[in-house]
Amino acid sequence: MIGSANLNIMIKAARKAGRSLVKDFREVENLQVSMKGAGDFVSKADIAAEKILKEELMGARPTYGWLAEEGGEIEGEDPTRRWIVDPLDGTTNFLHGLPHWAISIALEHKGKIVAGVIYDAAKDEMFFAEKGEGAWMNESRIRVSGRHRMIESIFATGLPFGGRSDLPATLQDLARLMPVCAGVRRWGSAALDMAYVAAGRYEGFWERRLNAWDMAAGIIIVKEAGGLVQPLDPEGSILSDGEVICANEPIFDGFAKVIRG
Repeated sequence: MIGSANLNIMIKAARKAGRSLVKDFREVENLQVSMKGAGDFVSKADIAAEKILKEELMGARPTYGWLAEEGGEIEGEDPTRRWIVDPLDGTTNFLHGLPHWAISIALEHKGKIVAGVIYDAAKDEMFFAEKGEGAWMNESRIRVSGRHRMIESIFATGLPFGGRSDLPATLQDLARLMPVCAGVRRWGSAALDMAYVAAGRYEGFWERRLNAWDMAAGIIIVKEAGGLVQPLDPEGSILSDGEVICANEPIFDGFAKVIRG
């Protein structure tokens, strides 16, 4: 696929930051790690990756706004466009030597996500999409799963840790969902969970208390792969509320009914 100039900038930036992260991942035991909060770590690798992404993306599009995990928010000269970036989604996996983490880059235009890239550098899987152009992994077009039955479907979520307030709600979700599906996975990267829904590896994904940069790229990739993406509260907003549910179309209504109770 030959993408737009913006998409090519995003892919180039993801690959460059990915090389830096892979190098640090090989030396994970030597990383200097600081505590940023209960169960939420930030490493030198994370900060270095964000620096690369910022230089590449803002260097190419200096008028755009910026929202990222470590660097906060910058208002752009162009108020209609901004980058939404997570330099390392799955930090805890990274720091434990688990090769399941990703770089996530989204482009927002007038409040809508119009392009997204999720790069699993450890496995060299580049998921990307642009509005109206379909979803891709590397050179291959991807589509959501074609399964129609909940009992044959597997789902992904995040499990709250460290005494977070959303643990009871998530345990209730699991109690309702697990008896009627083929399994639930918790792999520690919301961005890759959404990419895997887009690629048909999972039938659906839901999670609470996410940040915009965790899921912004995933929204457009799932939609362009033919999936449905909604806020958990049907009247809410995914990015503002930090809650999302997504699935293939045949499964979505039944899945959403179970999760929404």
